[in-house]
Amino acid sequence: MGATDLLISADGALTQQAVAAVSKCRGEIEGHIRRRPEFLRALEPLRPVDSPPVVAAMYAAAEVAGVGPMAAVAGAVAEYVGRDLLQWSKQVIVENGGDIFLSSTAERLVAIHAGTSPFSGRVALAIPAGRTPVGVCTSSATVGHSLSFGRADAATVVAADAALADALATATCNRIQQPDDIEPTLEWVLGIRGVCHAAIVLGDRLGTRGDLELRPISGGS
Repeated sequence: MGATDLLISADGALTQQAVAAVSKCRGEIEGHIRRRPEFLRALEPLRPVDSPPVVAAMYAAAEVAGVGPMAAVAGAVAEYVGRDLLQWSKQVIVENGGDIFLSSTAERLVAIHAGTSPFSGRVALAIPAGRTPVGVCTSSATVGHSLSFGRADAATVVAADAALADALATATCNRIQQPDDIEPTLEWVLGIRGVCHAAIVLGDRLGTRGDLELRPISGGS
């Protein structure tokens, strides 16, 4: 595993609690990798074995999405840390490499970053307070260093489980090779239980489906 670099927003300073949660979470994942090395590099779902809850969430998300379990790691860590911090804060937002766990008492706008696409930074998903906690996760073939077999500039999935949202964002991005792939892929991902919205950006094409509102951002870039 690489370094963990989280951006956390809460009602107060929770640095010590966050460090403790991250350390425990990483320890459980790294310990599982030592016991089962294939967990780290598998590109397809693995048969689950007895494991801590954060690892079990990654196995389950991978099975649904049809990807390797590490495709869910950023979302799983964000949710693990976020839910732990809810002991001390009514509102918690944890961003982990573009993957977000969100629990808020107010509406939040989550902008979509899509590299050089004209939509990048110009549209955002509106997440009502009553719809949280949720995971909002994005995969891209053109932004960042994550492995992708697709071509989407951004594939964003909103789901009740951040590990599931993360794994499905990867799987969604993998399915996009050309503009004609956008609509059938949206239909596929919205048919999965727990998913409430998805958005896909490929160059100058944008597809979105679900029960959230996509809003323009003035002055975006």
